[in-house]
Amino acid sequence: MESGSPKVKDSKAPAISRAAAVLRLLGKSDGPLGLNPIARELGINPSTCLYVLRALVAEELVEFDAQTKRYALAAGVLTLARQWLRRDRFADLVQPVLDRLAQGFGVTMLGVQIMGLDHIVTVATAQAGGFQLSVQVGSRYPALISATGRCIAAFGNYPEAELRARFARLRWEEPPAFDEWLRQVAETREQGFGVDEGNYISGVTVLAAPVWKNPAGHGARPSHALVALGVGAALRTGRGELEQALLAAARSLSGQMGG
Repeated sequence: MESGSPKVKDSKAPAISRAAAVLRLLGKSDGPLGLNPIARELGINPSTCLYVLRALVAEELVEFDAQTKRYALAAGVLTLARQWLRRDRFADLVQPVLDRLAQGFGVTMLGVQIMGLDHIVTVATAQAGGFQLSVQVGSRYPALISATGRCIAAFGNYPEAELRARFARLRWEEPPAFDEWLRQVAETREQGFGVDEGNYISGVTVLAAPVWKNPAGHGARPSHALVALGVGAALRTGRGELEQALLAAARSLSGQMGG
């Protein structure tokens, strides 16, 4: 489901941006990668890429196989991940909620963290029923895509011009017109949750409800979201109950997190 490749972004700290891009690329790869494929995918000079890789190997975040001349993520990234999970209350609080909703409604459930208008990151998942959509923890998506994007736009107080510019770069299977999308954003603001009826993935309905880490109010923006995915036909029965359960769970989590 992830959209786009981990290209190096313009940054005031290019070395850090390159290292982060390398880690993201290795993280999404099905197997170890050689120097040239990494450099080519990220659009950086091979000699610069080699320098970054050697630094990451020295920090035990990447491992190098001398026989195959390929690189892969090392166990050091697990230490960083464990430290983050220990301090992130949402990851702990959301898992039983996802399990309950997935089992109760036969849908795939996600807990995502919102990184402003840049992207969202999957931090927890749960699956049940016959519909299985493969989504892994750590998967990244453009912030404004699908139902979660409608929530971000509805409750984020972002200028319309900025939303329009970012919307133009999104990739949908059945893209809505911007004006129609804005109307859906207004509906999301009114009802408290967002809906994507097959725009992002054809035939798949996505529901999302925002979660606040800090008190909701003027200037506050959602920090996380609960997301439910299911085949459109399967959600026709009991969808209203799922919407209300999703909204109630999101409000409960917001309260537990101080929102």
